[in-house]
Amino acid sequence: MAASAQSLVDQSSNEVKDYICNACEDSNNAETSADFYCKQCERFYCGNCIDPHGKAFAKHTAFGRLDIDKWPVSKKVVDFLLTCYEHKDNKVDKFCTTHRQLCCPQCVSNYHSQCSKVTQISELTNSQPTGLEGLSVELETVLGEIKTLQISQKASIQSLQRTYKEHSAVMIEQMLGNLNTYIDECDNSSVGTSGGNEQYLKEEMCRSVLSIVNEFDNITAKELNEMKDEVISIKESVTSSIHKCTTLHNDLSQFHELVQKIGDNKELCLIASIKCKHIIQQALTLLGKSGKAFNVQRKSVHNVRIPSDSYECSIAGICVLTDGQLLVADWKNKRIKLLNQQYQVVNHWDVTAGPWDICLITSSEVAVAVNDHDSKIHEVQFITVNQGKLVSGRKFQLQHECTCITHHQGDLFVTSGKELYKYTLSGKLICSLYQDRSADLTVERCAVSPTGDRLYIISYWQHKLLTLARDGTLLATYTDPAIQLPRCLHVTPAGQVLVCGYLSDTVQQVGWEGESKLANLATKEDGVSFPESVCYSSTTSSIIVGLYRDDNILVFRVE
Repeated sequence: MAASAQSLVDQSSNEVKDYICNACEDSNNAETSADFYCKQCERFYCGNCIDPHGKAFAKHTAFGRLDIDKWPVSKKVVDFLLTCYEHKDNKVDKFCTTHRQLCCPQCVSNYHSQCSKVTQISELTNSQPTGLEGLSVELETVLGEIKTLQISQKASIQSLQRTYKEHSAVMIEQMLGNLNTYIDECDNSSVGTSGGNEQYLKEEMCRSVLSIVNEFDNITAKELNEMKDEVISIKESVTSSIHKCTTLHNDLSQFHELVQKIGDNKELCLIASIKCKHIIQQALTLLGKSGKAFNVQRKSVHNVRIPSDSYECSIAGICVLTDGQLLVADWKNKRIKLLNQQYQVVNHWDVTAGPWDICLITSSEVAVAVNDHDSKIHEVQFITVNQGKLVSGRKFQLQHECTCITHHQGDLFVTSGKELYKYTLSGKLICSLYQDRSADLTVERCAVSPTGDRLYIISYWQHKLLTLARDGTLLATYTDPAIQLPRCLHVTPAGQVLVCGYLSDTVQQVGWEGESKLANLATKEDGVSFPESVCYSSTTSSIIVGLYRDDNILVFRVE
């Protein structure tokens, strides 16, 4: 893609300087901020230069900054709007309709010479709307949402740090409790013992205490270190997101000021509108409100069965690692399988019961929902990918069924089939967010938006997709005849919602509001048969679909 599409965000948000005093600029080439504008002279003056001007031209009218709406567009603003993002010495003068990009002559030569329609900006002003009133309102709205996201992300970091400290305190308290209990038992058993036996008890007591301490060092300390690494990794990711928010907020604020100053210059209005909408789209993507519908380009099929599998595969969950590798939860064979970027199984790990779902925690760690109704196994198992190997980590038990698990900035969301719960990474139950006990599998699967402000739930037998607010309030209900028995659900990093119909053999994209269909992406004719899981890979721009009782996964390359 042409670098001319580069955004302000990529340029580290260089601030546009304000109006410059023309008198200072003429006399000593200094860039002094202007405080007044003379309509008759069509020049700007600072506080020092306005007095000599007033004495020389007593009848001229000068407008101060309180009347800035009467000032013309400054040269700095004009230069900023016209300057090409990539070729700083060139001015944009054309627009490529194919790529929806502003172009300078160098851009046209390098990237758009084969494009069918590259039009002069001056020609577009007659056919394109150039008013900025609506854009100003949209900017204000997005600015508020970005600020809210920043606050939420900072709160997430604080919550993560509290979770780790609380879990660490509980682990240490448990060790001290074990020590005190053993010491009390020793005190009780030592009453009335002879000297020889007393010496033996002291030695035995030392060995036991040492054993308890070693167990803490080898097991609990390892668990705490794992959690600490998770917290650090998630904190780095959230901090990076906060930085993007800050940069975008600065760019949006800057444009919000600019659109107030442009006036009725049609060409500048159009250029500002195009550039501004590009920034707004980046902000909406960061907010998880991308309205872009996927377009399927091609399909490929990949076998994930391994020789030691006892049954046909049933891929109940899929998770994409940051390096493009996949982890799939093979429910029937009770295995987590690691797939390389060519979708070949390179390693696997057996779990105690059927893995119903899997989600990413850090760049190399996942959490698996392990569940078996008959044997009453309900647990969350953490697994780390280390140099192509799967390594089992800590686990915690649940007091309810676990049909799905998803993660957002230190919070784990787990469904039981009838209820949605929120847990910490250490396994502490925070709250029940939503429940529906009217039937079975009313809360079977869950996904969370990139910003964490929306939760999506599948109600299986009711053929519904529910959208909840962060606190569990129902926001929207979606049904479609093309989605029969919705079984799997996924939200992309840009907020695009993917839903699969188990009985209707469909993969559909729904709007981020959870109210409308954007596209039917795949059907039975494309090989979709009883889909059980779906996931999007940003690395390969692909949608991966897992199937019930099928050794293959389907990979749809999308744009």
